[in-house]
Amino acid sequence: MLLQDKRTGSLIEVVEIVDLINPAKDKISGRVQSGEEEQDKEPIAKATLVFPSGESLPRCWIDADYRETKTSGK
Repeated sequence: MLLQDKRTGSLIEVVEIVDLINPAKDKISGRVQSGEEEQDKEPIAKATLVFPSGESLPRCWIDADYRETKTSGK
């Protein structure tokens, strides 16, 4: 699966999809897609990733408490 780094615009190949969809993990193992040679895996923060369309990652992939509703003052 390819995602995009919203800071640089570079495409990132996600190595372990399980890490991407696990909300308890804040980083994924990925490879920056630059040049013709395959790059080494490196940890990449999920907070910096979006879909290539520019759409944000689903909240259930990045927030372990996504089922909790946030209430103010209660």
